[in-house]
Amino acid sequence: MSPREDGLPQDPQDMKLMIHALVDGELDAAAALAVERRIAADPDLAAEHARILALRSAIANVPRPEISSDFLARIAAIAEVKASGEAEAAQAEAVKADPQPQQGKVIAMRPRAARWFNSFDWRQMAASIVLAAFLASGATQWLMVENAPDSFAVAVANGHRRSLLAATPVDIVSSDRHTVKPWLDGRIGVSPPAPDMAKDGYALLGGRVEVIGDRPMPALVYRHHEHLITLVAAPRQNEVKSVPVADDLSAGGFLLVHWTDDAFSYWAISDAERLALDDFVARFREAAAANPAAGSPG
Repeated sequence: MSPREDGLPQDPQDMKLMIHALVDGELDAAAALAVERRIAADPDLAAEHARILALRSAIANVPRPEISSDFLARIAAIAEVKASGEAEAAQAEAVKADPQPQQGKVIAMRPRAARWFNSFDWRQMAASIVLAAFLASGATQWLMVENAPDSFAVAVANGHRRSLLAATPVDIVSSDRHTVKPWLDGRIGVSPPAPDMAKDGYALLGGRVEVIGDRPMPALVYRHHEHLITLVAAPRQNEVKSVPVADDLSAGGFLLVHWTDDAFSYWAISDAERLALDDFVARFREAAAANPAAGSPG
């Protein structure tokens, strides 16, 4: 189905709104599937989707600020003064409308602002104000630092999670590296080693293009029993700085292991057990070292 036949807007800004709706869970199943297909076919939309997911994940990990009683009291005092002023104004309007009220008549009015003040959760508002100030400060730089190791790890985790929710976790379905590697190389000019390790319990399912930091990167997908393993391979000239040669960067409820060779910086992620993922990494590194010419960093 072409983009013009999927019922989605053609304007890029409107499509970004659709991506926000997808992330927020506001679309029905059919619309969500259509948006996911459009994302898979458009690297720019894929990058926007990954950016939104990474930002949501980063903000979710920001500690909730503590609200002091003095700060709450000041906010409440401001609102009380405003409500009192509106009440006096409403009283004056009522007097103008009936300058000589009948004997015994009582003008009893409670302005809408006062009712709203009494029912409003001021602690929630205060927390929102403090959080907004925090995000507007230099802390935002920590959340949005381009190519920071944590941000890259979050993006890899989000890409893996997104693939588990998609109709298929790969763009090219094949267990043959002679099919997967040319497909990746033809689209993004780079392809890592793609050994089929089915005899060891790790079957190659295919590959896909991941967009991380506005750059397309090759990703291989393997199956180990009921678990999927995503392997993102970043060319060394684009690798994330200040990341250990081999380290566990577990994120988002998954195990995430990183290592490098002469051509690529690898990120393997899965919900498989640690022993299984370590075994996969060891076997992949052995296979890649045995055939170093199999990888093409572009």
